[in-house]
Amino acid sequence: MNSNPMYMEYVDDADPQPAPRRGWRILGWVCIGLSAVMVVGSLTAYGLYRQAFGNISHEDVNAQLGPNRPKKLNNAMNILVLGSDTRAGANAKYGRSLKNEPPRSDTMILLHLSPGGGQAIGISFPRDLMVRMPSCKSRKGTVIPAQTRAQINSSFTNGGAACVIKTIESLSNIRIDHFMQVDFNGFKTITNAVGGVPVCLPKDVNDPKSGLRLSRGKHVIKGETALSYVRVRHGLGDGSDTDRIKRQQKFMGALANKSMSAGTLSNPKRLLSLMNAVTKSLTTDKELTPQVMMDIAQEMQGMTSGKLRFVTVPSGPDPLDPNRVALSAAAQPFFNAVRNDKTVPKEPKPGTSKIPPSQVRVRVYNGSGIDGQAGRVADDLESQGFQVTVGGNAPAPTATTKVLYGTGADQQAQTLTALIPSKPQPAVRTTGGTPGVVDLVVGRDWTNLKSAGGGIPKQQGEIRASDDICKES
Repeated sequence: MNSNPMYMEYVDDADPQPAPRRGWRILGWVCIGLSAVMVVGSLTAYGLYRQAFGNISHEDVNAQLGPNRPKKLNNAMNILVLGSDTRAGANAKYGRSLKNEPPRSDTMILLHLSPGGGQAIGISFPRDLMVRMPSCKSRKGTVIPAQTRAQINSSFTNGGAACVIKTIESLSNIRIDHFMQVDFNGFKTITNAVGGVPVCLPKDVNDPKSGLRLSRGKHVIKGETALSYVRVRHGLGDGSDTDRIKRQQKFMGALANKSMSAGTLSNPKRLLSLMNAVTKSLTTDKELTPQVMMDIAQEMQGMTSGKLRFVTVPSGPDPLDPNRVALSAAAQPFFNAVRNDKTVPKEPKPGTSKIPPSQVRVRVYNGSGIDGQAGRVADDLESQGFQVTVGGNAPAPTATTKVLYGTGADQQAQTLTALIPSKPQPAVRTTGGTPGVVDLVVGRDWTNLKSAGGGIPKQQGEIRASDDICKES
């Protein structure tokens, strides 16, 4: 292993000859923590699942973090989800030579639940991201000095969850409310409990190291096959950290979609099996009690898979080392949008007639001449809370964006127009209009969409849990 602690190396299988490498990704483990929050949303008889909640381990991180933390600006919930590659206990079979090594994490996702629980976004931090590291306490209680340049995943190895929280808060100025830490053990049980997770391979894969052998096309995988899929590093993608993150975000989205829509939550036996598998592999902060989890889940009950997004923090190649990653100029505006997220609109003041985005139905047409523009704009509108459909291409290209409305939708058109920088003048649609619906014809002058009270704009390369698993992103 490299003697420089800021370059953390990983191995596929530590037995019998561990070879240093850029590392296999365990982002799949994060779906366990993600499921823990989502799944409890369906629980109606808390007593039935009391034993499952009792399986969760807890750590007191608040004392280590101290009082100098970012302010909480809204009612959003931010949960840091960490994947641990500890080889303790039943995890030893996946690398016995690392049994006595400190656990590592190449999986760090900030799960942001928007106010009101109607939307969620999972923000991945690449393990190769080079950052300023604040001072924090080591696992043995000694103080680790601040570093001007370190690899972000070393924060977990050095100081555990508390050090990671401190590091990400210092980067983003986003207050982290809770953390969930998951390990290898139970992953196979998770995939079995949901009846398997759908994946789509662009080509045949036969990888002896991970044991993955699957043909091109769609598969529903569970157990050892699912474990091999999240471990594979040969034969899929370009081998880069960001490419693997993208693939595994699709896996998490597919798992979440399956959990929410395929009967898992309405089947008490399957749900109890899933809860037991989740909680036996879960460590959280002491404040994330079963009751808090239940409260979070109740807020999320109305959320659909289309409202669950996955993104990678805005970043690119590190100028000092092309094998590492650095935050890009877009990172701070993105963090600011998350920090100030007020997706749930405020109630209108007495005497005003403004219609909130959640009550506005919009149909988007592409008049820009740019392929896929209507879909991208529709995603932006949906992220702001609008009810959106895509109408296809406009009858003819247009230089300017237009807002047309059907009968009874004049106020809704004003709500939409207020978010368009070019401020088009809404007009009645004389033919082809639908009562109560606003039609947006996107022109060549389209730039972006203003924030409707602090929503998080669509990010480049983001994935939604409802996406087609074979869709190229």
